[in-house]
Amino acid sequence: MTKNGQPGFSPRALIWDVAAACLLLTRLPLPNLPAEAFARQAQAAWAFPLAGLVVAVIAGVTGETLLQMGLGAVPAAGLTVALLALLTGAMHEDGLADTADGLWGGRDRERRLEIMKDSTVGTYGVLALVFSVGLRWSALSILLPQGTGALIAAAMLSRAVLPALMAGLPPARDDGLSRGVGRPGGVAVCAALVLGGAVALFAAGWALLLPALVALVVVLLLAATARSKIGGQTGDILGAAQQLAEIVLLLGLAAQI
Repeated sequence: MTKNGQPGFSPRALIWDVAAACLLLTRLPLPNLPAEAFARQAQAAWAFPLAGLVVAVIAGVTGETLLQMGLGAVPAAGLTVALLALLTGAMHEDGLADTADGLWGGRDRERRLEIMKDSTVGTYGVLALVFSVGLRWSALSILLPQGTGALIAAAMLSRAVLPALMAGLPPARDDGLSRGVGRPGGVAVCAALVLGGAVALFAAGWALLLPALVALVVVLLLAATARSKIGGQTGDILGAAQQLAEIVLLLGLAAQI
């Protein structure tokens, strides 16, 4: 244990970090975790890319199996996108929809936050979901026959940027998931970026570099917009960042085939 009561970077603590990240970002059937696993949720953000790796491998292998069984690339890709949503509880898609509705549907900060908290989906949100599913489906119909590397790279790298957003932007609300988890430190942010970037580069190759740069610009634009319109980040903003980064990465990789 460290002086402030937080668990140190022991192998046991790192295992609990991975478990906590999967519990936070997925709907995988995990066993009940002890209180120790939640003692440092913010610092466990370094493991966010690993949560992406798990869901990408499950969905990607399923998609490849469907192709081997004779299903066409388009329906196999569609089922892969659907499985990704099921494995994560569609939380990132929900965040994208709420962000689209809130940032562009409200006239002031308070109203935008109110809209984002409302479970009702508006026109902006519906359009955002249609484009998200459609663009990822189209890209995966091209990428999936080439293997699971692109999907793994996009899933990991799109989650690797989330700790940086959490650290760089203050929580926009006094309550909520983002406030409850806290802001990760520099070690966790760097570890997530290095881990996600290294494995993503290994999985997708040098073709990843330009899409990754574009994805970074898109995430930074979203961060600047969120800072301007609501004063910081929320869980919905983080979900939107993941979706936008994943869309850009998949489209960029598909364009090079």
